[in-house]
Amino acid sequence: MSSLTGTVVGKVIKVPHIVHGKAVFGDAVEHRSRVGDLFLTPKLDLDALVRPRSEPGPAFEVPLREILDLLGETGRRLNLDTNPHLAEALDLISASSRHSRRVVENTYRVIGQTFEPGALGYQVERELGPGVIDGWVPVYKPNAPSCQVRAFPPRLVHIMAGNGPPAASISIIRGALTKGINLLKLPSNDLFTATAILRTMADIAPDHPTVRSFSAAYWRGGDEAVERLIYRPQYFDKLVAWGGEATIRHALKYVGPGFELVQFDPKVSMSMIGREAFCDAETLERVAGLAAEDVNMMNQEGCASSRHQFVEGDVKEVDRYCAALARQLAVDRFWGDGKIWKTPADIRDTVEGLRFTGTHAVFGHYDGRGLVVRSNEPVDFHPIAKTVNVIPVASLRDAVRYASVATQTVGIYPRERKAEVRDALANAGVQRVVTLGSAIGLATTGQGLPHDGFLPLQRLMRWVSDEESE
Repeated sequence: MSSLTGTVVGKVIKVPHIVHGKAVFGDAVEHRSRVGDLFLTPKLDLDALVRPRSEPGPAFEVPLREILDLLGETGRRLNLDTNPHLAEALDLISASSRHSRRVVENTYRVIGQTFEPGALGYQVERELGPGVIDGWVPVYKPNAPSCQVRAFPPRLVHIMAGNGPPAASISIIRGALTKGINLLKLPSNDLFTATAILRTMADIAPDHPTVRSFSAAYWRGGDEAVERLIYRPQYFDKLVAWGGEATIRHALKYVGPGFELVQFDPKVSMSMIGREAFCDAETLERVAGLAAEDVNMMNQEGCASSRHQFVEGDVKEVDRYCAALARQLAVDRFWGDGKIWKTPADIRDTVEGLRFTGTHAVFGHYDGRGLVVRSNEPVDFHPIAKTVNVIPVASLRDAVRYASVATQTVGIYPRERKAEVRDALANAGVQRVVTLGSAIGLATTGQGLPHDGFLPLQRLMRWVSDEESE
């Protein structure tokens, strides 16, 4: 295999770094992935990965229009059939990931759509306001001296998520739109998507300021010998962290004056299904199919994947729904995985015990094609590998009490009933309400909308005012 983005030798994988837009290869350091595979990286050159504040970022003064043009061309070049970096990344991830080649390939075939410049221009205007990223914009206050404001480019370290390739494109797009300096910490469960995208950008315009604004490297998460040197305000403004509770708590150790944490917390999602689903057998099967769509992303690894579903009806009706959901989970879908993840042993053992309580019912099997557990209250275990917990409720409003600040997305059927519960869900801490079946989609559907309860670009920028400017 040629060394375009890396090399597989047996089960040993060579991972390149990106330093200011240029690929760096080497095999000086050994690491182990989450699935136990050995991979090699170049020696980490910390001096090369940071830029002092005395040196402005390459893209600080680049017009947004030029950046959108570059991102648009990047999206067009991210064609799996013609892009060698993306094709090899697919081979490398397939050799080392828990996901099947088919799931990663399906994702790669649509990843270019997230770079559509019209949607990205809307995202900037919606999240920041017109003109404020390209320079100083007048702000008029009644009976007060004139003032100007600028959304100034930041210096960002990204602790990236690796539970699906879209996380890499989202991080790169946001970093580019801020015009800032970006250091991407590659996740061990996706070492190649980000570097493939960055190398594609470099093929288009190797000297473009946005290309030179990006570096990407791997070090073991929590390695204080690296992080205590990098996570400093003299180099970076913000740490943008995706991940579980342990990742976020570790990142908090470095927060201090001049160095801020922007966190995308661990989340779970759920579904709320009204009794309208039971109007006839055809509707019930269709609704179960929509609910299965909201479960299936990357075998339920995504934060938006539904894990608990609250169904308005009596036990007999809800059991009919559970049987339909188990059938629909077994259907081969876009996000489904040919590399079946069997139900984890701890969940299997717990469910076997629940069968004899008289208050639970089990549908499906432990073969990874879909398992549904009906209970009176949410189960204590964390549903994963296409496992869904279904809870009967007398009213959708009764399901609201199970939502919290840890709930990211709630999918609701029918659409007309969202208005009935959305304020109560927001009060409980929910960040996103969607129509059942649309919790998971292309990243473009969320551009310009809140993510985890805030507007990401607005949070990433450094907001600076020039007061009494005239």
